[in-house]
Amino acid sequence: MRAFAAVLLLLASTTSLAAQSASLVYRLGKDTVAIEQYTRTATLLAGEMVQRSGPAVVRVQYSVTIGRDGRPTAATLRRLQADGTAPPNAPAETRFTVGADSIVREVVFADSTQRRAFASGRALINFPTFVYGPSELLAVVRKAGGATDSVPALGAAGNLGFVGFAPAGGDTVRLRGGAYAMAMRFDADARLLSVDGSGTTNKSIAMRGGGGLDLAAIARAMKPTGVLSAREDVRAAFGPGGMVVVDYGRPQARERTVWGGALVPFDSVWRAGANDATHLFTTRTLTLGTMTLPPGMYTLWVQHTRNGTFLIVNRQTGQWGTQYDPAQDIGRVPMQMSPTPGHVEEFTVAVRALGPARGALEMAWGASVASVLFGVSAAR
Repeated sequence: MRAFAAVLLLLASTTSLAAQSASLVYRLGKDTVAIEQYTRTATLLAGEMVQRSGPAVVRVQYSVTIGRDGRPTAATLRRLQADGTAPPNAPAETRFTVGADSIVREVVFADSTQRRAFASGRALINFPTFVYGPSELLAVVRKAGGATDSVPALGAAGNLGFVGFAPAGGDTVRLRGGAYAMAMRFDADARLLSVDGSGTTNKSIAMRGGGGLDLAAIARAMKPTGVLSAREDVRAAFGPGGMVVVDYGRPQARERTVWGGALVPFDSVWRAGANDATHLFTTRTLTLGTMTLPPGMYTLWVQHTRNGTFLIVNRQTGQWGTQYDPAQDIGRVPMQMSPTPGHVEEFTVAVRALGPARGALEMAWGASVASVLFGVSAAR
């Protein structure tokens, strides 16, 4: 730990014109979820990230040794608790050594080291979410005219994968190979200017700022986020044994635009909630537009367009909310968009019984609510 802190102090105090120090504050609307700070020179990139996760505050320290071609030759990654100590029963650090035809990963525990080599030349390293400073090394390769669409890369766990950039219009590229396809902008010196996850389920946005932050103090003051999108079941009864239930996640607006904005972009198919796919359970046959849904379980999706909003019913169940398979669509039905009486901060679904044979499904968020009527059979 002391040696690693010395590396950070040396980088922070360097007067070399080549040194580039930066911070990135990752926000979900008004809320800060992570802060990253790093310094890059011609031979070393080192930094730290602190993140408010659900149950805890975690820190990640990293250093990357850079070769003459701008690619990494070695790297070290450490995961810490908020107080700077290693989590119980976790590795002290993970080390990477990049050779001409292989990359070696060493996972170092207190009593042992697990070593594994992968055959791949000129590989990069895949870092955890909210550690995006090292993407500058891929931008250096891109600036030099090297291929950056799919570069071999190794993470702290698992097998060899890849990292890359895909053009995203203008001076923006989209990260490939990581957990999220974050949109990134770099300047002429390959410095990371912004990270934008609004087009992904991550949704966080960060802009480049100056260094000099005391991340240890910040980590001590941070509070865990808890569950960002709580799970909830809503239901309505339709006569003896008749039940319609919707199970969904409840994301918050956090001062972000909703319908047709950052959270529910036009034309994209949205999971109608957060995390796991939104599920519909029914003990009676339902009619939605031209669809007939026998008793059972389905998933619900929403497509919001400039020409209308549509509820999609899908046969696939049990999946994460990004795993949408249009081949399993049963059908879709138009939804009615109406203004809400007041701002709805937390996405809210309601199932309402309008009689023994009629009901309504409502999805309210921000300033609008999308609703659709459905019919209910008298018997199973």
